[in-house]
Amino acid sequence: MIFKRKIYDKLLAWKREADGRRALLIEGARRIGKSTIVREFAEHEYKSCVFIDFNIASEAVRSAFSNYMSDLDTFFMILSTEYNVTLHRRNSIIVFDEVQQFPLARQAVKYLVADGRYDYIETGSLISIKENVHDITIPSEERKLLMYPMDFEEFCDAMNESALVRYIRQCFHDQTPLEQTLHTKAMLVFRQYILVGGMPQSVAAFLENGRSFEKADAEKRDILQLYRADIMKIKSGYRSNVLSIFDQIPAFLSRSERRVVLSEVEKGASFPKYHDTFYWLADSMIVNECFNTSDPNVGLSLNEDRTYVKCYMGDTGLLISHTFDENEIADEQLYKEILLGKLSVNEGMFYENAVAQMLVAAGHKLYFYTKYETVSHRNEIEIDFILSNNSRLKYKIYPIEVKSSARYTTKSLDRFYEKYHSRIGRNYVIHPKNLKKEGDTLFIPAYMTFCL
Repeated sequence: MIFKRKIYDKLLAWKREADGRRALLIEGARRIGKSTIVREFAEHEYKSCVFIDFNIASEAVRSAFSNYMSDLDTFFMILSTEYNVTLHRRNSIIVFDEVQQFPLARQAVKYLVADGRYDYIETGSLISIKENVHDITIPSEERKLLMYPMDFEEFCDAMNESALVRYIRQCFHDQTPLEQTLHTKAMLVFRQYILVGGMPQSVAAFLENGRSFEKADAEKRDILQLYRADIMKIKSGYRSNVLSIFDQIPAFLSRSERRVVLSEVEKGASFPKYHDTFYWLADSMIVNECFNTSDPNVGLSLNEDRTYVKCYMGDTGLLISHTFDENEIADEQLYKEILLGKLSVNEGMFYENAVAQMLVAAGHKLYFYTKYETVSHRNEIEIDFILSNNSRLKYKIYPIEVKSSARYTTKSLDRFYEKYHSRIGRNYVIHPKNLKKEGDTLFIPAYMTFCL
């Protein structure tokens, strides 16, 4: 089942703008559809394509990268023969799929791009992990493009709800609420997105089997096992730390603060000791990291405090399967509670994870803010996410609070606004209800997050 992905337009832009002068490196977590979309692009936009999957590439192909970089005529002849493909100057593309399995091919990009005959796309996961860049020269001739699981818009398109997405965008632009029955429908689609997630195999299983959550869950559990297998292949000493953090992500997110508490992982643990652990998880794109910003001012990253970190799963559907065992997932009651917004336990963590996923897919880096009050021994202010307009001349920040229930207070947001109002462009509250405006705060339904 082939889904429409927005990254296709970025591939077209690269082909037009790079004009053979740069290769494209597409990086993302496993099973998000990198190979599928690149193969579709190559077949539709070029006269011919050589698609090299380095999981199964022959020894003749691998040795060609070692022996014939100084004789590219022979190199291309070997590829053409091995894959039975005729190559056409400036109208053929060569794809290095799962390039992390053979880093020498990535190094060869420098010479291949300079030769100029064909275009090149590399795809992979764990590309920057130390073992995969050891002893190779990273080519400056490649442009990097991150790919994520299907976002909410892409999920809606797969569900034949593209018209609903256009309506949501228009309502956000006009700052008007959706017609109530369409709001109810949009929230139902959003809750299905939470349950199914954006992994293409899960979405396909859901749609091809009469919208079966059980079939989608089976695909997600296979992916989680694949992630665990990748972790077990880590050669460095921090493998057990990565596995421990990965296994405890649902537990951390179920806390009111959502953040990782290392003392619960290992007695006396410190963040410097776990630096490589979080680097691996972030680089694999299994998780979306969210760091505390100690002073939400110009350049949130300048005040980044890495001793406070939240680890959201890169896909909320995977988080659902990671949180509940198979018996709970097989129980239709769980689906009913989430679909109807009546899940009494953990619903907030799924909402917040979905918001994080949608913000990252829209190109935002994640930051949160917390202010601890020493007198009362509690957090006086907790802001779930802070966005920035990235302007140096007219800098503004946009605090976001996520509410999963219809009843809530905005005490933290009010205190934050009182403290930093001169820096704030607008407050946002993301909740299950329809859009409304109150002063400088815009309350938007959760499905509208992609518009931010």
